[in-house]
Amino acid sequence: MEGLYFPAKIWLAFGEAVNGNTEIVNWLLNNGFPEVAALAHAIRGSEEATAWLFSNKFYHLAALDAAIDENPAAYEWLNRNHHPFLIVFADACRGNPAALRWLFENKMEPFVVIAKRIKDLRDNTTFDYHKKHF
Repeated sequence: MEGLYFPAKIWLAFGEAVNGNTEIVNWLLNNGFPEVAALAHAIRGSEEATAWLFSNKFYHLAALDAAIDENPAAYEWLNRNHHPFLIVFADACRGNPAALRWLFENKMEPFVVIAKRIKDLRDNTTFDYHKKHF
């Protein structure tokens, strides 16, 4: 499917990185996917990772992180810049039933697993919401 941005194995590695698996984070960093490692860290609350995404022009990934934080401006940026999959994924990470159903119906169950990990993380972690704004 167009718009997935990365091969399936990188998304699976991302899911492990979100869980805090430092070995996988290092693998992503050393194998040409620093933006995926940075996204995982940004979702875990790292302001440095968010700043890195912006400074390295991975705006769509910074916007995904912010949309998961329910930032309406980031959500609108994703929409305006034609990132429909990231919009669905951000919604799924917040537990939106329609987004989760869409992922299931499109045979994208691994994204459901990753979204549930992110929702679990977000529901059980206190974050500093002073990240960069969109």
